[in-house]
Amino acid sequence: MNRVKRARLALCTASADTAGTMTSDEAREQLLALLDGRGAHMPFEAAVADLPDEAINALPPNVPYSPWHLVEHMRLTQRDMIEYVTDPDYREKHWPADFWPAPEARATREQWEASVQSFLEDRAALRAMAADTARDIDELIPWTPGHSLFRCVRIIGDHNAYHLGEFAILRQVMGSWSPDHR
Repeated sequence: MNRVKRARLALCTASADTAGTMTSDEAREQLLALLDGRGAHMPFEAAVADLPDEAINALPPNVPYSPWHLVEHMRLTQRDMIEYVTDPDYREKHWPADFWPAPEARATREQWEASVQSFLEDRAALRAMAADTARDIDELIPWTPGHSLFRCVRIIGDHNAYHLGEFAILRQVMGSWSPDHR
């Protein structure tokens, strides 16, 4: 079993009581806040705002990937999760090749903006699924090994929050925040 599959299986499995003592509406709101970067998390839009051209492909000290590599990894992983929860014929991808751009890959400003825009569009699609009150977020997705939409959105929300924190640290190390950023 590969690393991605182990992560999917180990992080949590859905049950009728996935949200604990929260109501479905409260659990749904928590998922939306996580995806949006509300509460203790930085919003994606704030993290990527005004990234200078020279920083897109820069490799910070002791880090083998650039800001674009990291955003593209987040985009690819989020896209994979959308496919996982929506496609009964989903086929598992290969780690790490299908989840990271090649180490030598570089992006233009246009490719950077396309990665950011695609990430935002896919996040909006996940958000719409989680916000849809006609959908039971605890219902098991039939073609998965007992996973629910709640579980899958929570995993991708956690993944995004983790890497956004990493992205912010990369920007600090690289000095790519505007002087008035706090």
